[in-house]
Amino acid sequence: MTARVSIGVAGTLGPEAVARLAPAVEAAGFAALWVNDTPDGDALAALAAAAEVTDRLILATGVIPVDRRSADTIAREVLTSGIPQERLVLGIGSGVSPKGALARVGDAVDALRSELDARVVVGALGPKMRMLGAERADGVLLNWVPALAAAAQSAELHAASADTRVCVYVRTAIDPAASARLAAETARYASYPNYAANFARLGVDATETTFRNEAELREGLPAYRAAVDEVVLRAITADDGVDALLDFVARTAP
Repeated sequence: MTARVSIGVAGTLGPEAVARLAPAVEAAGFAALWVNDTPDGDALAALAAAAEVTDRLILATGVIPVDRRSADTIAREVLTSGIPQERLVLGIGSGVSPKGALARVGDAVDALRSELDARVVVGALGPKMRMLGAERADGVLLNWVPALAAAAQSAELHAASADTRVCVYVRTAIDPAASARLAAETARYASYPNYAANFARLGVDATETTFRNEAELREGLPAYRAAVDEVVLRAITADDGVDALLDFVARTAP
C-alpha cells in the first residue's frame, strides 16, 4: 500500500485561520485536513469554515474526547454545522479517564454511526481500543508510534477487518525555528504515564515517532506510507500563524 498524506493542525487556530489554510491544503494535493479538538479549540467549528471554501478536501477531527463531548452532542453539532457528511471523518477518543474507556468509546461509535453518515475513527493507543476501532468503527487513528510499530499494528487491524482504515499522526517540524516547540511537545507526551508506558512497550524514545527536520521527513515518510492507509503530518511550526502553516503546506505537498 501507499498511504495518502494529510495535514493536521491545532484546533486553537480557530475557524477564520483554518478557512485561510484549507484551500491551500486542498490545492497542494493533501487528502484531508485534520483539526484537533480541545477545550479552547472547536474542531467542528473550524471544519465548518473549511467546508465553505473547499470542494473535495476530506475534513477530520483528531480527536474529540467523548468524556467531554457526548455522542449526542457531537451528532447535533454536525447536523447544524453544514459540514458535508460525505467529506467528514469524526475522530473520537476516550478522553482522560481510563475507567470505562472501552465501553464509553464503543457506545459513542454505535451512536454516531446510527445518527450520521460521516465516517468514525477511533484514536487508540492500546490493543483493545485499536481492535474496537477496527471492528466497530470505520478505522483507527494511531499516534506517537514509529513506522515499524505502525506497520505491525496496521497488519493486525486489517487482518481483523479488511475494510478498516488505519491512519497515523506524525508530529512534523521542518523549520529549525520550530524545533524547540516539537521538543517541548514530545517531552510533554513522554511524561504522561500512558504514553510513557506505550514508548516502553515499543522500546523506543518518543523522538523516534516524530520528524524533526525536512531530511527526516523525506527519509522517513515512505516507511509510514507503506505501513498504513493515511499519514497525517501534524504540523509543528514556530508559531501557529497562518503564514507559517502555509509555508509548511507548500514545502510538504505530496
